[in-house]
Amino acid sequence: MKLYFSPGACSLSPHIVAKEAGIDLELAQVDLAKKQTKAGADFTAVNAKGYVPTLQMDGGQVLTDGPAIVQFLADRKPQSSLAPAAGSMERYRLQEWLNFIASELHKGFGPLFRPTTPDAYKETVRESLAKRFDHLDKHFAKNDHLMGKQFTVADAYCFTVLNWSNFVKLSMDE
Repeated sequence: MKLYFSPGACSLSPHIVAKEAGIDLELAQVDLAKKQTKAGADFTAVNAKGYVPTLQMDGGQVLTDGPAIVQFLADRKPQSSLAPAAGSMERYRLQEWLNFIASELHKGFGPLFRPTTPDAYKETVRESLAKRFDHLDKHFAKNDHLMGKQFTVADAYCFTVLNWSNFVKLSMDE
């Protein structure tokens, strides 16, 4: 399997999951601005959406979007306990966290990376993210990980996204 990634992007999450699960992946770096792999290939030929992460299976099938990819990887190695069993209430709780991270955190950071975003709007985004951080802070006051005591794919994704606060100078001190 080949993981298309870009340094600093959300593709770090499936990379972490693969390492934790003991899954060997071929890595292919992508220049997201040029939509080109480091080897010079047209990345949109692999993923028409033009973003990472993208996982290409050995048979040629392609899976996109981090939450789907990390669950797929975890399901390949269920003994890793990186995701609860499909169909269990715990699995739905995992999906709840993955959706929260994707919609409330991941997409929330987007405007902070764009140089064309007005400063006033960036401040609104920072305030919104601070509320989401507060929710996480309350959860982590009682839990070691998002799913309680067990590290899961949601923790890898959350770590990846929260790490972006360093790049946009967004304090998580409070």
